[in-house]
Formats: sequence, structure tokens, C-alpha cells
Amino acid sequence: MTGLLRSAAAVLAVIGWAFGAAPGAQAQTPLLMGETSTVYQRVLTRPAAGLYDAPGGRALDAYAAFQPFYVFQRQDGWVQVGPSAARPPIGWMKDDQVVDWKHNIIAAFTNPAGRSRQLVIDTEDDLRALMAEENLAAIEERLVAEASAGTVDGQFGVVSVEPAEYVNIRDSLYVMPILDFVEDLHPLNYEDILLMQIASINKDEERLPVEHPVDEDDQFDVGIVFVLDTTSSMRNYIERTRKVLQDTVRQIAGTDIGGLVNFGVVGFRDNVDAVPEIGYRTKILADLKRRTDETEVLNALAEATEVTTVSTPGFNEDSLAGVEDAIDLIDWDQLKTNGDPINARYVILVTDAGPKDVRDPNARSAISALELQAEAEDRNIALMSLHLKTPGGSGTHDYAAGAYRQLSRFAGREFYFPIEGGSEQAFEGVANRLVTAITDHVRTLQGEEAVLDESEVDENLKGLFKAAELAWLGAKTGAKAPDVITGWVSDKAIEAPQTLAFEPRLLVSKNEMATMAEVLDRLIGLAEQSRGADDMQTFFGQVQGVIQQAVTDPQRLAEVNDQTVGRSLEYLTRLPYKSQILQLTEDRWLQSAMMRRGIIDGMRQKLTQYRKWLFDPSAWTEPYEGAPDGEYVFAMPFEVLP
Repeated sequence: MTGLLRSAAAVLAVIGWAFGAAPGAQAQTPLLMGETSTVYQRVLTRPAAGLYDAPGGRALDAYAAFQPFYVFQRQDGWVQVGPSAARPPIGWMKDDQVVDWKHNIIAAFTNPAGRSRQLVIDTEDDLRALMAEENLAAIEERLVAEASAGTVDGQFGVVSVEPAEYVNIRDSLYVMPILDFVEDLHPLNYEDILLMQIASINKDEERLPVEHPVDEDDQFDVGIVFVLDTTSSMRNYIERTRKVLQDTVRQIAGTDIGGLVNFGVVGFRDNVDAVPEIGYRTKILADLKRRTDETEVLNALAEATEVTTVSTPGFNEDSLAGVEDAIDLIDWDQLKTNGDPINARYVILVTDAGPKDVRDPNARSAISALELQAEAEDRNIALMSLHLKTPGGSGTHDYAAGAYRQLSRFAGREFYFPIEGGSEQAFEGVANRLVTAITDHVRTLQGEEAVLDESEVDENLKGLFKAAELAWLGAKTGAKAPDVITGWVSDKAIEAPQTLAFEPRLLVSKNEMATMAEVLDRLIGLAEQSRGADDMQTFFGQVQGVIQQAVTDPQRLAEVNDQTVGRSLEYLTRLPYKSQILQLTEDRWLQSAMMRRGIIDGMRQKLTQYRKWLFDPSAWTEPYEGAPDGEYVFAMPFEVLP
């Protein structure tokens, strides 16, 4: 499978699987799964599943959909369950009121812009039959139309269809458990795919609350935040950015569009501790807010032209710190005003320098461009980079381009705009087309004529605008996952295998993420201490010691003396992804210092991201009324796991 799907096992294994066990002997343990010796059976409840004191006995309680339980016994259509493998079972449930859950992963819809709405198919065989059809695109189009109208012919076992609008799992958590999966090749291009059996319940009473409900009468609006390099070489480019905004403001002032296009400005330089005279590392020059008068933003750009004349440490600047602040500190949800979130969100980075590498002592954060991009997309923020390839920075161009290409992606599309030679005129043209195209999107939704001809708008931008529109419609209409019990889907769009349609995610509680962070911190410490050959040879034994302490139940460990760290937990063999760390052998670890350095740096970046999430209340959702803080949950993207 792809790296995206092969990365969660490390952390999952290190913490001993979510909802893990406590140390010590116990009178009764859960049933084992299949032929395993360490992996326990678990189930998820269906809506209003009843708990009884005995099979056919007295009712004790009822549970909402998708509450996880361990299975201790199965008897005549009943299962004995408990919430923890470390404590005794609490009662019995009817077998038809629970669903077997083999893995702690859930599926999340990606933004459907640029692909067809995906069908949920009754069986794996039916899904395979559909994907093998020669006239797949036409058949899929017909089946989607029929399912949307509430009628299906049964030919391919269609159970349901993906919503037309985007369902954002970050804004309104929904639980769509992956009950089973099969790795295979897509019949169209023979690339790796994951066929997944999912479950979904979406009765209104089962839905988790939306943090910021959207007024159905809201008009589509956009926020554009410029993240500007304000070092000495950038004065003329900032002046041209100001000119672009002046022209835009002049065009929309006093019109309906004027109240729907909003701006903000963040400036960045470098490490102020290293060179105090530069004034600041980052600074919000103008927060994003709905204004009738954009003078504040234009004045902020004027302030930004007052660039530092003091040299910063090296040619590369801390651009990622500026982008991080634009993601985290800009008021995208408008909590300082009326709490009505900005619908379409754009961050435009303008710089002639590359970003500080996370290993640079002058970098503020250990979060890389890859993690920042994932965090931004999770918040529906599209990052764009205008990279001025000036002659003075020629030695950094390839490095900077690689980093900014990673950073500037959204919904599978790239928004990296290199300005060859650092041409001021070319830069102004690109910046003007970007801002005008974004403004035109608002114009067309308002029924007005666009300024740019359609041929002047990049196809990637058109796709981005469609994604933003679908996300807005999804929030406005309260779109939710299809109301099905079980069905099969492909992680890649069945008609477009180059496009991700369903993204597997790891469902974690705050307590579990805190444990992940603690264990990862200890692994980093162990790796950093491995200096000589003898130290490096003992690294794997040390890692296994950390795993053993974290897992806490020695019965969950197997083959602890195996040379490959990845075999120390049997659960790994049952997952559809592989961990770089836990697939290492001692020989491979000893052979490459560069590989060791890359792995340690990657762990450090992930650890920084975990700590950010742990202190970000907006990342967490209350799973049930009155849940303690440590049990709040988060759907973690796999790409930010080691």
C-alpha cells in the first residue's frame, strides 16, 4: 500500500492498541481474535443497543451507536462485553445489536471536487464486479443518479451514495468504522487500493454537535491571508502586493462583493533571539475580519514595506512559522465577532527564500511543510506559494521549491507558483490573477459576471473553488454520511484511481494521544543516545522496553527477542499499513546514518504536532454528554503518524 496507509501501525503498536489493558493477572480475559494469541475481539454497538445482566435477562442500560466493547463470551446469539480488557465484563448484548470491529480505524470522506460521488456497495464481490465493468464511468453515473433519487436496480448491490456536498470530519466528527479491509490492485491502473467494509449511522440523535452551526441564509464569502517575507530584499514585492489589493478593493468597494471578500496579513522574518534587531519572527499585521473599509489592510501592507535592514541568519527565512501562525492564530472562525466562520480560506505565501529546515537551530518549530499542509487542509485552508526565484537565492531554489510544493497542496492539487528570475512584473501578474480569480468565484456565485476569462483561470484553481463551494454547501445544509449499516467502498475513486475518495483515519482519545506523545518522546531520547556501534546495537532492545512499559500487559507482547522490532506485537500483522520504524532491522539501522537521522527528525516533527493538538480544544469532540476531558476523541490523519 501507499505510504499514507502504511504509517499508523508504529504509534498504534507502541501504545498497545487503543483502549489498552492494565498490568497484572485478571480473572477473565476477552476472547482472542481468530488464530492470534494477543489480539482481543471487540465490537461496536448499533443504535440503542441494550445491555442486560444475562442472556434474555433484565435490562441494565442502552448505548448510542458505535460504542466500543471487548468481547468476553459468545453464547446462543448473545455476547458478554466490557469496556476494558483489564476489568470484568459488565453485561450481555444481543449479537444482532453489535458489529464486529477488527481495527481502531475509521473512514473519512475527502472533498468530492474533481471526482464522482462514490457508491457504497453491499458486498466485496459486488464492488469488484462494478470496478471491472468496461463501461464503468457511465454505469457509475447512472447508479449515483438512481441512488440519489432513492431508487436502485439491485444489479451491483448499491446500498447508499456519498453526499453531494463535502462532509468535513474536522468540523463535525462522524464515526464511520472500517470493519474489514482487503488490499488489492485497481483494475484500471493496477495501483494499490484498499477495499474497505464500512459502517455508518446518521440518525439525528446520533450526530455529534457541530462546533459552529452555520446560518442557512449565509452567503458564500472568502478570506485571503497574505503571509509576507518582510526582510530587506522583499520591499518592492510587498509594494506590488499592496497595489494588487488596492486595485481589488477599488473594484469591489461599495458592492455586494465587497462585503464577501476579506483580507488579512502576516509578516515573517527569522529568529529574533539570534538577531534581536530584526524586530520580530512573525507578526499579525492585520487579522482577518469582515470589513466595509479595507484601509486597515492596506495600512498593514504599508507597514510591511518597512522591511528590516538587518541581515537575518542565512538566506532561508522562517516562512513555516508565518504559515503556522496564519493557520493557528488568524480568526478563521470569526470568534472575535459573530462566530460565523469564513467559508473559503486561502493563505498566500510570498517569499524569495526557502523555509528553515526543522533541524535548523533558528527554526521555531519542528513541524515540517508536510505536517503544516495536512493541518491546513484539515481546517479547509488552501495554502499557495509565490516563490520568487531571485538570482541571489539560486543556491536555495531547488530545496525551496521542493518544500513549497509539499506545502502548497489541497484536495490532491498543487498551488506552487514559481516566479522565474524574481521578475517583479511577473509576480504582480500572478498575484493579481490569483486574487481576481478568487474574487470572481464569489462574483459568479452571486450571479455576476467574472472579470477574468475562463481560459485565464488555472484548472487547479477551478477544482479548488469547486472544493470550497462543496465544503460550504455541506456545512450550510448539514450534510452527513450516508445512513447505512454496512457496505464496501474503495479508498481510491472507482472511476478515477489516482484520486483518494475515502481517507482511513485513526480514532484516538486525548489520553491515547498523550500516551503516544510520551512514548514517542522516549523513543527519540533513546535514538539520540545511540552514538557508538554498541549503543546502536542495543537500540532495539531499548525500544522494546519502552513498548513493554507502554503496553503494560506482558501477555500482549510476543517474540520479544526477535531481531525485527515490528514483530514484537502480533497486532501489526493485521493492519493494512506498515511502520518505517517497526519494519527496521538492526542491520538496516546500523548501515545508514542518514536514514537514522531522517527517522529521528520525523519522530520529532510528529511529536510537535501531537503536542499542538493536545492543547487545541477545537481538535477534540465530546463523544458523549459528560465525557471527561481525557476521553474526547480526534480522527487523526495517517500521514501525521510515524
